[in-house]
Amino acid sequence: MNRVKILYIEDDMTAAKYIVEFLTGYGFEVEHTDSISSGISFLNQKEFDLLLLDLDLPDFDGFELLKSDESSSLPIIVISAIADTTTKIRAFRYGANDYMVKPIDLLELEARIWAHLSRCSKVCVPKKDKDKRDIFRIKNSQLYFQTKAIDLTPIEFEIFQILLKNKNKTVTREILTETLSSVSSHRALDYHIKNIRSKIEKESKNPRYLKTQYGVGYKLTI
Repeated sequence: MNRVKILYIEDDMTAAKYIVEFLTGYGFEVEHTDSISSGISFLNQKEFDLLLLDLDLPDFDGFELLKSDESSSLPIIVISAIADTTTKIRAFRYGANDYMVKPIDLLELEARIWAHLSRCSKVCVPKKDKDKRDIFRIKNSQLYFQTKAIDLTPIEFEIFQILLKNKNKTVTREILTETLSSVSSHRALDYHIKNIRSKIEKESKNPRYLKTQYGVGYKLTI
C-alpha cells in the first residue's frame, strides 16, 4: 500500500513539529510548509491525499486557499485557534470538510483523517483523469461543458460556481440562499436550478450532473 501523502500548512513551528512527528510515526507521509504561497507551489508540483490547513498565516489567510482550484480535489481539515461559529461556517462554505480547534487531540486527528480518506476513496486510488475533472470549467466568467459554451444568467452562474467549487458534495438550500443575496427564497432557488439543468443536462427529469438531495439541497456530481 502506498503511504498516505498529507500537506500540512502551519506557521506555528512548535505545533507543526509535534503534529508532523506524530503523523509520521503513524505511517503518513507529511510535507510541511508555513505559508499559502509555498502551499500552492507544493499542490502544483506534487499529488496529495489530504490537506491540513491553519487559517492564520503570514502571507494570506487560509480562506484564500480554500477558495482556490488547487485545493478543490482534496479533503481538507482546518486546524485553527479560531473557535467562533461564524469562522467555522465560512470555512465549510468555502470547501473545508472538517474543522478542529486548537489544541487538538492527535489520536482524534488521526481518526478524522482516516474517516475523510475513506469517504472520498482517495487512498491508493489515482486522481481523476483530466478529461473527467474538466467536464465543466470556467474561463473568463464563461462556463464551458467540455468545449461547448453554456450561457447562464448572472445568478445561474453564481449558483453554478458554488456547486462546482463543492463538486460531489451536497450544498444545502439554506447555504445557497444565505450566500446569494439575489435569491430571495427556496422557491426562487429551485426555479434557477431548473433553468441550469435545462442548459447542461440531456434529460432534465433524469439529471446526470446536477442532482437534488431531497429535503437537503443540491449536488454537482462529476
